[in-house]
Amino acid sequence: MRPTLHPGDGLLSVRGGRPRQGQLRVFPDPRLPSRWLVKRVGEVRGSGRGAAFEACSDNPGAPGVVDSRRFGWVPAAGSYRVVWTVRGRR
Repeated sequence: MRPTLHPGDGLLSVRGGRPRQGQLRVFPDPRLPSRWLVKRVGEVRGSGRGAAFEACSDNPGAPGVVDSRRFGWVPAAGSYRVVWTVRGRR
């Protein structure tokens, strides 16, 4: 998620809430559920428990980027909304 986040940055997130375009969300990687991803919300489809969002990278041209272009839309259920970031030492 560079340039927004860097290694060592901390996140505080809360479960649920309606995804909104531009938000940062944390969710299990649909291809490897033991790994968590942080992505920016693109478009949102549906509402309530049936809502899903497009997970977008802030740097889509970076090597090894994984986002909705690879795994499709993400169900909002089970995702967390980032409410605070703590900058690590640079």
